[in-house]
Amino acid sequence: MSTEQPMGQPALPPDVNSKKILCGVMGIILGGFGIHRFLLGDTSGGIIRIVITVFTCGIGSIIGLIEGIIYLTKSDAEFYQTYMVEKKDWF
Repeated sequence: MSTEQPMGQPALPPDVNSKKILCGVMGIILGGFGIHRFLLGDTSGGIIRIVITVFTCGIGSIIGLIEGIIYLTKSDAEFYQTYMVEKKDWF
């Protein structure tokens, strides 16, 4: 597997793929607790997901499930740009 980047594209940090997979799996399994948002450094987003889950008696955890699936379907470059550089909050 080559680590070369296409022209004009900056090199991604080496841990992007493992972070993407970890956040995606945590979003699917523990999305209601906001673990995936805490892993991305978004403390307020994690707390918001906990509050939503508590006030909806667990139904709000579907948000974490959806986010986890979205994380896993993005390429490493898209995940890095969207959630680590731009720090997108929702979906």
